[in-house]
Amino acid sequence: MCARPRQLLGTTTDPYLTTADRNIMFGHFMGHGTFALTSLISANAVERLVPQSTQNLSTQGNTSVLGLSDFEMQRIGVAAAVSFLGGVIQVAMFVLQLGSVTFLLTEPVISAMTTGAATHVVTSQVKYLLGMKMPYISGPLGFFYIYAYVFENIKSVRLEALLLSLLSIVVLVLVKELNEQFKRKIKIVLPVDLVLIIAASFACYCTNMENTYGLEVVGHIPRGIPPPRAPRMNILSAVITEAFGVALVGYAASLALAQGSAKKFKYSVDDNQEFLAHGLSNVIPSFFFCIPSAAAMGRTAGLYSTGAKTQVACLISCLFVLIVIYALGPLLYWLPMCVLASVIVVGLKGMLIQFRDLKKYWNVDKIDWGIWVSTYIFTICFAANVGLLFGVVCTIAIVIGRFPRAKTLHIKNMKEMEFKVKTETDSETLQQVNIVSINNPLVFLNAKKFHMDLMNIIQKENASNQLLDDISKCEQNTLLNSLSNGNCNEEASQSCPNEKSSLILDCSGLTFFDYSGVSMLVEVYMDCKDRSVDVLLAHCTASLIKAMEYYGNLDSDKPIFFESISAAISNIHSNKNLSKLSDHSEV
Repeated sequence: MCARPRQLLGTTTDPYLTTADRNIMFGHFMGHGTFALTSLISANAVERLVPQSTQNLSTQGNTSVLGLSDFEMQRIGVAAAVSFLGGVIQVAMFVLQLGSVTFLLTEPVISAMTTGAATHVVTSQVKYLLGMKMPYISGPLGFFYIYAYVFENIKSVRLEALLLSLLSIVVLVLVKELNEQFKRKIKIVLPVDLVLIIAASFACYCTNMENTYGLEVVGHIPRGIPPPRAPRMNILSAVITEAFGVALVGYAASLALAQGSAKKFKYSVDDNQEFLAHGLSNVIPSFFFCIPSAAAMGRTAGLYSTGAKTQVACLISCLFVLIVIYALGPLLYWLPMCVLASVIVVGLKGMLIQFRDLKKYWNVDKIDWGIWVSTYIFTICFAANVGLLFGVVCTIAIVIGRFPRAKTLHIKNMKEMEFKVKTETDSETLQQVNIVSINNPLVFLNAKKFHMDLMNIIQKENASNQLLDDISKCEQNTLLNSLSNGNCNEEASQSCPNEKSSLILDCSGLTFFDYSGVSMLVEVYMDCKDRSVDVLLAHCTASLIKAMEYYGNLDSDKPIFFESISAAISNIHSNKNLSKLSDHSEV
């Protein structure tokens, strides 16, 4: 994700960017692996320990590290210490196997937190989009103080910067939309961000906009990578609060992006392994004066748009970053800050459009809608780590309050169910039917376990079918399973070979559900469809049917919701008879 310019080192009334500010800002744009919100958290520590007011009291001589001053090195050192300690915390969480508790980070909480983060980043770019000078503003309700300052000093807006920002945003949005619409027809996607940066830098150089119109530019960018140096260990205790914020917020945002990619490309994510990966990605670079890193949503979206599917694309982009660092960086001296801010704002589109999820949450589960709204408000009013903590605590409290009120239904008598099924249809049909009774609420706490157990049942059923290829008659009649507290007690039976099997989910015990539960039910339906397994749901409430139909396009030409298990089995039986008649007619 593109991080906010100079936010790490803090903003001041000084009309000129410091050298370190320019370096870090450009590194973020190039997708250096930095999450904008972790930059905001780091900026709080930097401004608190090395405020801008102490710059005139510090030695202004250059050091041996890329020509940076002592004051700049002190501020970068604080950020590197935050990165180091945040990485150590993430590695410790990996050792303690805390990745298993990530089920508490529900989709509404993550969506609200990342949307609030995007709102903060857009707010941080307002002064660059308008060409204003603004003091560093942070802390609780700092979001509102920034806009209050903007409206109080609206006369200081530079018209040239505003017009150039609007033009850049229009061009970026228009070209990106065209790329998205015609990506299947064109082989090469136009890198509009790169083209715009080169064009703006060249135009600013030719017209001398910095002096003629007073536009703020990126300025000098030193070449190369600094030699490794240990972070300032004597200030680790002073930045522990920010380090925890970086560790948790960065991990939560990265995990959300990883899970989205996993769903898109059909693979699984090891939640605990992510802690180790991000921890090392913060600890090791901190010795090279790097600030905290996390998911790069803007880069990921850009890679998706170019058709990238493997990490080879990341390797190529890293090579281009090295080329820029060692050769092309100084050529971007004339890049206007308003243009770079426009690129950052447009890059956040994917996070900002998550506001559209509010309608989905309202229609599926209004409590999740309330969690989303309250988490977002806490995020923009205070900070991302506060919003994340509030969302998790609120989710736990609501679930704890809902579970005791859930109605507990008795488990069906298996012998009575078997007799009832036998009397209503023939045993040949029953060979192909698996019945799973859901006797607990389906929420984010047990949704993953439910999916895993159900897939295990289907896999075992397919394995038994392959072992019975030489058997002509089936001896078992039905497979009855009960799902209680996320554990399946399985009485396995074997279905006839070379026959399409069916799965009946008895939802009579599904007393309530949330967004994650509905999402998992739809995912189960789609997975079973890919495995050539027909899924039928019995005893569904009207709210469950409405939620599943609204959540996703089930895309089925056959009915899947039935009033009872008997009705579902009768439907399977009638479909089989129709299939037989069709086969006879063809003969």
